[in-house]
Amino acid sequence: MGLRINDTVPNFTAETDQGTITFHDWIGDSWAILFSHPKDFTPVCTTEFGAVAQLADEWAARNTKVMGVSVDGVEDHKGWKKDIESFGGAPAGFPIIADDGLAVSKAFDMLPAEAYLPDGRTPADSATVRSVFIIGPDKQLKLSMTYPMTVGRNFAEILRALDGLQTTAKENVATPANWTPGGDVVIPVAVSNEDATAKYGEFTTHFPYLRMTKLPE
Repeated sequence: MGLRINDTVPNFTAETDQGTITFHDWIGDSWAILFSHPKDFTPVCTTEFGAVAQLADEWAARNTKVMGVSVDGVEDHKGWKKDIESFGGAPAGFPIIADDGLAVSKAFDMLPAEAYLPDGRTPADSATVRSVFIIGPDKQLKLSMTYPMTVGRNFAEILRALDGLQTTAKENVATPANWTPGGDVVIPVAVSNEDATAKYGEFTTHFPYLRMTKLPE
């Protein structure tokens, strides 16, 4: 059974290029994002990790830790980071898990239990390890996305989704299509009009089940 939204994510101990981590302890009271990659020194993934490095201040502003997973070893990760930093023009301060035994990839259901890495493997042998997992401080999965090897991840969308998750968790609202911070939000159906007025002030009723309002600045 794969991971579902609101499942507690697997806890594990793993080696990274920054030392040994235990996942739940590493998350602590923060939000966390786990980015997975099928192999070091691959072109699309290099651009993606460069983007992650460039967004260091954005992750910090959202109390969010980021960690990579790649199915190569620690020394490969250290060498790859030089390319990541050169391409991205920013320090790659996040750890990358050395998942050469595939334990993390299998625990997060990115590879089947019987998967193994053949000699002389290519990225195609672990092509499904191209996922993003956003995890809350409660260690529960809040969102996941999986991409093919040919499509680079959109980090503006990952940031937007993180903002939406944090906003809805804090404010007891939902976000509509194409929402961005500062935009109108959706009042839950379970909230009465009276309670909505008391909590949110003015709101617009499009349909009895669709009421929208602005959050205070």
